[in-house]
Amino acid sequence: MVQQINPQIPLAERMRPQSLSDFVGQDDLMGEGKLLSSVIASGNLPSLILWGPPGTGKTTLARILARSTAADFVFFSAVLSGVKEVRKIVTQATKLKEEENRGTIFFIDEIHRFNKSQQDAFLPHVESGLFTLIGATTENPSFMVIAPLLSRCKTLVLHPLGEKPLSEIFTRALTDAVSGLGSLELSFGEDSLALLTSLADGDARKGLNTLDIAATLVLHRNSVNPNVSDLQITRDDVREAAQQSSLRYDKNGDEHYNLISALHKSLRDSDPDGSLYWLYRMLESGEDPLYICRRLIRFASEDIGIADPQALTHTISCRDAYHTLGLPEGKLAIAQAVVYLATAPKSNAIYKAEKDILHCIVKTGTLPVPLHLRNAPTKLMKEQGYGKGYAYAHDADQALVAQEHLPEEINNKRFYAPTNRGYESLIKDRLEKWRVILQQRQNHAKN
Repeated sequence: MVQQINPQIPLAERMRPQSLSDFVGQDDLMGEGKLLSSVIASGNLPSLILWGPPGTGKTTLARILARSTAADFVFFSAVLSGVKEVRKIVTQATKLKEEENRGTIFFIDEIHRFNKSQQDAFLPHVESGLFTLIGATTENPSFMVIAPLLSRCKTLVLHPLGEKPLSEIFTRALTDAVSGLGSLELSFGEDSLALLTSLADGDARKGLNTLDIAATLVLHRNSVNPNVSDLQITRDDVREAAQQSSLRYDKNGDEHYNLISALHKSLRDSDPDGSLYWLYRMLESGEDPLYICRRLIRFASEDIGIADPQALTHTISCRDAYHTLGLPEGKLAIAQAVVYLATAPKSNAIYKAEKDILHCIVKTGTLPVPLHLRNAPTKLMKEQGYGKGYAYAHDADQALVAQEHLPEEINNKRFYAPTNRGYESLIKDRLEKWRVILQQRQNHAKN
C-alpha cells in the first residue's frame, strides 16, 4: 500500500536525500576516493564550512554526514537564535560527552549572520573537540567567517546544480510514490522539464517548490474537466507556478501610450517634423515633461547608442535644463533634444546585445565566473585558484591579451555587433583589427 503524502510538508523537504547514494550533484565532492566519501568511511568528521548558493544541498549534506557518526546532531539557525542558545548547546554537549562519551555535531545554518563576537564563542569548543562544527553559508566565508574559526574548519565549495542533476531530482520527485508525487500519476509534457530546470537556476529547492505548485495546478484543472491528458505538466503550468510571466502596463491610458509610441517611432525613423509634432501633442495635453525626458534618455541608448555617444549626454542635459527652467521655457530644451535624436545616426546594437545577453542568462542560469577573472584577496581564495593565470592587459603589446572573459559554456558567444553608422563604424573597425592581432598571436603561440 502506497504511503499517504502529508501535504503539510513541502515537496522539497519530503524529497531530501537520506544518504550519500541518494545525493545528486556536487560530483567533485562525492564518489569513491572523493573527500566526503573518505571522511564518512573513516568515521572522523572534521569541522566544516559548506559554502554555496541556495538549494545546492548544504543542509542535506550536513544531515547525511551526521548520520554517518554516532554523534548527536543539533540544528541551529543563526537567523532565529543567538549566543544564549549556544550556551545551552555547549552544556548539553558537555553532559553528553561526560555521561555517554558521545560527540555532538553542531550545524549552524547561515553562519554568516553571526557577528565576530558571536563567532568567537565557538572557538574554544571547536578547538577542544567538544563539538564538530558544520557551518552553512551563501556568503564568501573569507569575508563572513572570522579567520581563527575558518582556520579550524575545512571549507567545501558547493556549486549551483547543473541541468542533468536537476532533471534527475525533479524526475525522481514526480515519480516517487512514497515521498514525492508518484501516486498522483502526473507526467512532464513536452519541454516542461527543461523549462523547470532552466527556471530553477541551479537551485533544487526552488525547482521542487515550483514543481509542487505546478502539480497542484494540474490537479485542479483535472478536477474541473477529468482527462488523462490533463495529467501532464505543461510549460504553461511551470511558468504559472514560477510566476515568470511579464507584468503588463496599465491599459487605462491607451492614448498616453499611443502618443509616446508615435514619438519614439518618429525619432527612430529620423523624422524631426513628426517627432516635434508628437512631442508638443503630449506637452499640450498635460503630459509630465520629466516622463518624456526619461523616455528620450532611454531612446538615446536603445536606438542610437554608440553610433553617437553624445546623444545620451544631450538627453541628460535636456532633463537638467528642464529642472532648472520648468514650464514654459523648459519645453525648448526638450524640443532641442528631440531634434538632435531624430537627426543622429541610428544603431540598436547595444539594445540587441542586451536582449541576447538576457536570453542567454535565462537559458544558461548563473554560470560561475572563470577562476582567472576572480580577485583573490585571501589565502582561501588563492587556494581555490582565484586569479590564477590572469594576464594583465597593460603589460601586453597594444594592451591586448588573448584570454577568455566569458564562462566556459558560452565562451564563443558575441553579443555586441556594431553597425557601420556614425562613431560605431570606428568601433567596428577597431574590434576587427584587435581580433586579427589576437588571432595571429594565438596562431604564433601554437606554432
